[in-house]
Amino acid sequence: LVRSTTRSKLMRQARLRGSISRLRPLRARLAAQAAFSSSAVEETKRMNLFTAINEAMMIAMETDPKCVVFGEDVKFGGVFRCTLGLIDKFGNDRVFNTPLTEQGIVGFATGMCSVGHTCVAEIQFADYLHPAFDQLINETSKYRYRSGSQFSCGGLTIRTPYGVVGHGGFYHSQSPEATYCIPGVKVVIPRSPIQAKGLLLACIRDPNPCVFFEPKILYRAAIEDVPVGDYECELGKAEILREGTDVTVIGYGAQLKHLEAACEMAEEKESISCELIDLQTLYPYDIDTLEASVKKTGRVVISHEAHLTGGWGAELSAKLQERCFFHLEAPIQRVCGLDVPPSPLVYEKIHIPDALKNFDAIKFVAEC
Repeated sequence: LVRSTTRSKLMRQARLRGSISRLRPLRARLAAQAAFSSSAVEETKRMNLFTAINEAMMIAMETDPKCVVFGEDVKFGGVFRCTLGLIDKFGNDRVFNTPLTEQGIVGFATGMCSVGHTCVAEIQFADYLHPAFDQLINETSKYRYRSGSQFSCGGLTIRTPYGVVGHGGFYHSQSPEATYCIPGVKVVIPRSPIQAKGLLLACIRDPNPCVFFEPKILYRAAIEDVPVGDYECELGKAEILREGTDVTVIGYGAQLKHLEAACEMAEEKESISCELIDLQTLYPYDIDTLEASVKKTGRVVISHEAHLTGGWGAELSAKLQERCFFHLEAPIQRVCGLDVPPSPLVYEKIHIPDALKNFDAIKFVAEC
C-alpha cells in the first residue's frame, strides 16, 4: 500500500516554486469560517470562552422559560464563573445550587427533563463526572429507547470543564471524553468562544442528552469577536480549518492550538501541506468529512490530550482504516497523552502532545 514518495516530493517542490499559495493562519479565519445558523447577526462583542458560554446560557434561559441551570456553587458563578449573573436575572427557582453529589445532579436532571424541563447541569470538573457514570450511561442514554419513545430526557445538557490547566494534578486535569461517547448521548467540545456559544446553544436545544466538555485552559486565554445574538453551530459536523493536500490532521478542543502550530511548522520547514480538521462533535462524529479528506491526502495524524489507549483517536483510526484502506499511503499516526495518569505540575509538559510531537508525526507520514 505504500507508494513511491517521488510524486509527493515533486508536488512539494512545485509548491515551493509558488504553484500553491500559503494558507492563512487559523486565527485569522476562525470567525469567517464559523458555521452559523440563519439566525446569526453581524453585531459582535469581544469575549473570552467563559463569557461566551455564560451568554449562551443567558440566551437559552431567556428563550425557554422551562430552562434551568444547577450544580455545585452555580449561584455565585461556579469555580470558573461561567454562571455568573444568572441568578440575578432568573432567580432562585431557575438557578440553584445542589449538594456535592454528581450522581444526584445527573439523576435529578434526568428526571426533571423527563417531565418537560430543559436542564443545564454543571459538573465542576470532568474528573468528577465519573461518580455519575451509572446515571448517565444506564439511565439518561437509554431513557427514550427503553420506553419506546414514550418518555425522553433529551432536554439535558451536562457542562463540564476538562483537560490540563498547568496545576490541576491528578484529579482536575483528566480528559475522559471517550468514556462518554456512547449511543444515546451526544458529546461536543468547542475550540473557541464563537464555537462555544453556538455549540452550547445547539446542545441545549437538541432533542438528545448532550455532554458539553469545555477546555478550561482556554476559559480566559481564547478571545474572539463573538456575535451577540442568538445563533447555533451545527452538531455532528466537523469543520475544515485549513485546506491541504499531503496530510489530514484531526483534533478537537484545546488541542487545536498545538495542531495549528504543527501545521504551520510542517509547511514552513518541510513544505508539507496539511488539512486541519476540528471534529467539534465527537459523537456522533462527521465521518464523511474525515473520509473525504483522507482519501485526498492518503495520510492521517490524529491528536488529542487524553491518553493513547482507549482514547477517541482509536475509534477514529479504526473507522478511517475501514473506509480508506486502499487510499492510505502511510500508517495512521495517533499523537496523544501518555498512558499514565495526568501528570502533575512540572511533568505536565511532557505529558501533553504538543506542536513538536505532532510535527514529528506529520513529517513521518509525509516521508512514507
